[in-house]
Amino acid sequence: MSRHLVRRRDASAPGGWAYEAHLIVLCGGYSSTHTRARRTAAAALDRGGVVDGNVSNLSIVSSPSTFDPSHGDVEATRIEPTDDELTALAKARRKTRGRKRALDRSRRASNPGQYKPSKRQQTRAERRAAADLPARTVQIPRGARTANTAGAPQQAYRRDTLSAGHRLNRTRIAQAAASAAEAKDHRARRIAERIVTRHGADLVVEDCDIRTWYRLWGKALQTTTPGRLLAAIARECENTGGRMLRASTFTTKLSQTCLCGAQVAKTLADRNHHCTSCGLVGNRDMVSAALSAHVRLENPDDPSTARLDIVQARGTQSLFHEGLQEALSGQPQRGARPTRGRIHAAAPSRKHPAQDLCSTKRHQPVPDKPRMSPDPRTSGTRPTSEQPAVRTTHPQARQLRTDTGRTSQHHVMTLRMSP
Repeated sequence: MSRHLVRRRDASAPGGWAYEAHLIVLCGGYSSTHTRARRTAAAALDRGGVVDGNVSNLSIVSSPSTFDPSHGDVEATRIEPTDDELTALAKARRKTRGRKRALDRSRRASNPGQYKPSKRQQTRAERRAAADLPARTVQIPRGARTANTAGAPQQAYRRDTLSAGHRLNRTRIAQAAASAAEAKDHRARRIAERIVTRHGADLVVEDCDIRTWYRLWGKALQTTTPGRLLAAIARECENTGGRMLRASTFTTKLSQTCLCGAQVAKTLADRNHHCTSCGLVGNRDMVSAALSAHVRLENPDDPSTARLDIVQARGTQSLFHEGLQEALSGQPQRGARPTRGRIHAAAPSRKHPAQDLCSTKRHQPVPDKPRMSPDPRTSGTRPTSEQPAVRTTHPQARQLRTDTGRTSQHHVMTLRMSP
């Protein structure tokens, strides 16, 4: 047992810090009765699942470990933030940007000698001097910080004079960031619990470095946090008694292969899978997740030893033909571009009741203008008038009756996420 004194940012506390005494007991973590019962039931599931991480969503597909239709059906789940959550996050970002601009203005006003005037301020001063007008005192210089020939500031930032308002805003920004991180961790834990409860504790995920995704989709990754979700799922699998394995994308090529074994070339902007050999049509992430269920690793600790069992994948496609087609069908992409300003409730549509769920306007890329990088907002499929999108919320799943009498479950988890 050990004791630690921890401090955290608190704008309402004197000095901007709140101090807490944490007691750490060196023993197993506490688990409630409900959690133990849930993990025991998840460990008893004889299913193998696959998690496909994407920029805008997370796709999970699981099937019985025996690949016998009598032991269960193919189940698919997709996790993505809703439009309301994206709007709330955009509002929080605007608030943070406003506070940071206020911090910069306060620092410049308190230390005017450490900044140069902007080009507009210099032009105005030259114009007044040419007109024989008295020079105006610049209260807040808006130019760059004065620096030496090497580009280093002449005065360190820690030596600047800071006002009380500046310190208060800085504390509020740190407190809001810590609160948002804690909310995202809590959301990731709840999602991991539901995934392991439904799909089992033995999961496979593609071995990819999510840090490289930030070069193209930094803001989108901050919204969906796929790395945080995958880490939470891995911890929940270990606590349940299973393990989440990683498979290399170079040896398996899941996004470029169909269940029948045919090669289906796709770019990052192509979010739909359409195989001309067997006719399988579905969401790209869902198909990749279903194909990952047939990945075998010679060494579980080495992702490069992963190999794809095409023979078993073909057998699964023939056994779960209708149910697999329904489970892998594309779903409309949630998360349209948030609207700036106040959000008003849209009038209900009278064309079709199911179309109201996806009636938000979405970003349409200009077809004539070439895109230099894939747009993460185009992931997923869009609902059409001929086939309206139908969405259900976990844990109720939409039951899809197949021609063979079996039932496959396909649902989309729309979980609340605090900004």
